Amino acid sequence: MRIYLDCCSLQRPFDDKSQPRIAVEAEAVLVILSLCETDHLKLISSDALLFEIGRTPDQNRKEDALAILKIAKESVELSLEIETLAKNFEASGLKPLDALHLAFASGSNVDYFCTCDDNFLKKSKSFERLNTMVVSPTELVMEFI
Repeated sequence: MRIYLDCCSLQRPFDDKSQPRIAVEAEAVLVILSLCETDHLKLISSDALLFEIGRTPDQNRKEDALAILKIAKESVELSLEIETLAKNFEASGLKPLDALHLAFASGSNVDYFCTCDDNFLKKSKSFERLNTMVVSPTELVMEFI
């Protein structure tokens, strides 16, 4: 199974875990990454992830997120199809970078797109004709238990 973690999911393990929800999501992301390291899942990277991580002001978080992406089995490059999908998602109410991430995942037929962003999750689950299943980290882990 091919999975795409958006930037907020990739960085969830580095967030303050004093809130229960964040702690649970951080653990779920760590489980997902463990499954990727053991080849039970395939992490997919993209130009959008590299761009967004590159904008991270905290150097340690940036380096940690880039280290995670090193376990990715595939990196998807921007194409005209992905660009067009992103514009359609943006026109449907997604923020530009969120639209681009979802376009990379859907345009490359990733099995699961994972995000911790509730608004993004809610909006994208209502989209028709997605080539990927949009889930939270905890939902994704529950698929494999």
